[in-house]
Amino acid sequence: MYLRKVDGPRSVTLPDGSVLTRADLPASDTRRWVASRKAVVIKAVTHGLITRQEALERYALSEDELDEWEAAMAQHGEAALKATALQKYRQP
Repeated sequence: MYLRKVDGPRSVTLPDGSVLTRADLPASDTRRWVASRKAVVIKAVTHGLITRQEALERYALSEDELDEWEAAMAQHGEAALKATALQKYRQP
């Protein structure tokens, strides 16, 4: 089996004991962002699996969008990443 050379770790262990690998990340052409996909990207950036810049480029995200995801996840958890929860968790 051949493993492609990548910068950084191939996997990280999360605080809950689960392992997050590069294979667990959403596809780079993802256009429909559900809360679980957003959460995986935030966990990968937070725990060092991918860099913030790599996430921005790979998923064509803006700095503001990623900042909002991080803030919502930090303050309210994964439930705040749902599109239907915008009014409940985010202040104007």
